[in-house]
Amino acid sequence: MTIFEDIAMEENNAFWFDCGPVNSIPPRGARTVRTPRREIAVFRTASDEFFALENRCPHKGGPLAEGIVHGRKVACPLHNWIIDLESGAATGADQGCARKFPVKIERGRIYLDMGVAAPA
Repeated sequence: MTIFEDIAMEENNAFWFDCGPVNSIPPRGARTVRTPRREIAVFRTASDEFFALENRCPHKGGPLAEGIVHGRKVACPLHNWIIDLESGAATGADQGCARKFPVKIERGRIYLDMGVAAPA
């Protein structure tokens, strides 16, 4: 698992962290980004969509970046909870939500908006 160096840039009252190049995350893979406040899992789907969630399963805090990405979901490696990458919500009968973060891709690089995290 690679930890990217976090570099902040300010744009439109948002704080964007440069997470590195798009090709540093393989399709159906994930990496972690350490920020001053938390560790974030950045996911890439097979269809080249990027999502970011706090790297803690809402069940027992499992490291979501170590889970298996399938479609737009990730399976927690501890107890196989399925988390929706777009919303952060646990699916099925499971309850809970991982905090999500906006992602943008510019000039082949991945950026996370740390200014305002979407509500969990």
